[in-house]
Amino acid sequence: MSSELTLELSSKSFDGYQYVYSHDSFTVDCTMKFGVYVPTIADNECVPLLIFLSDLTSNEQNFITQTGVQRLASKYGFIVANPDTSPRGCNIEGDRDQRDFGEGAGYYIDATEDKWSNNYQMFSYVNDEFYELIIRNFNVDISRIGIFGHSMGGHGALISFFKCPGQYKSVSAFAPICSALKCEWSRNAFTKFLGQDETLWKEYDACELVSLYHGPMPYAPVLIDLGSNDQYKDDYLFPDKLLEACCNASFPIQLRQQIGYEHGYFFVMTFLEDHFKYHKNEFEHLK
Repeated sequence: MSSELTLELSSKSFDGYQYVYSHDSFTVDCTMKFGVYVPTIADNECVPLLIFLSDLTSNEQNFITQTGVQRLASKYGFIVANPDTSPRGCNIEGDRDQRDFGEGAGYYIDATEDKWSNNYQMFSYVNDEFYELIIRNFNVDISRIGIFGHSMGGHGALISFFKCPGQYKSVSAFAPICSALKCEWSRNAFTKFLGQDETLWKEYDACELVSLYHGPMPYAPVLIDLGSNDQYKDDYLFPDKLLEACCNASFPIQLRQQIGYEHGYFFVMTFLEDHFKYHKNEFEHLK
């Protein structure tokens, strides 16, 4: 293990270990924590990697303590890594005033406004620094890497897939913010992070990016799950906009509305294995 990582937690779970590490990030200029589950099989061979991006207000703990992901990562033999959702402890005025902006709410974008641009570089952190950090320190099969996420993290997973063609072999999402240009949460954040020019905002909107995507196509339609009782779906998530955009771009997508389910981790926990199966299938059909 590289000296660049500091071990914060090591817990035996199923056939592997759940770890939490911290490291000094040069991209967001602060100490960042992340979770990573490593199955025992990775001691002897390279295994697939799934990167999970979490939702608003979450940190590196929520996903690993509220979904039972360790059982599935052990069963399928995947390394599963999950970064934090924003920089922490940067002491920027206003970064802790709202639940939908700042700490815990970095939206996986790279800020351009001076006040925020030194630290809030979460797109580059996830897709460059964190991505390379995991590959460098764990036994990852670099030909089988997927990304998925929940809510704000679902948005992050989709834009990462579209903006980094070929880097991720698969993508899926739980109740993602599908149109950041329309969502009140992200509009508030984008105004502060990116300024008033909405042409910059389009660079981080899944509905805009799918029309520009020219990378490898998925074997099966990208899996999106959404609860029918999700209190945010109509005013914040806009799944119909993503369906329309994917249809216009001839990009395959499967949006499943799960009857009776809401937005939180009980919903994610229920359908998490379906997403593992989806990514496993994509890895098995790599061209």
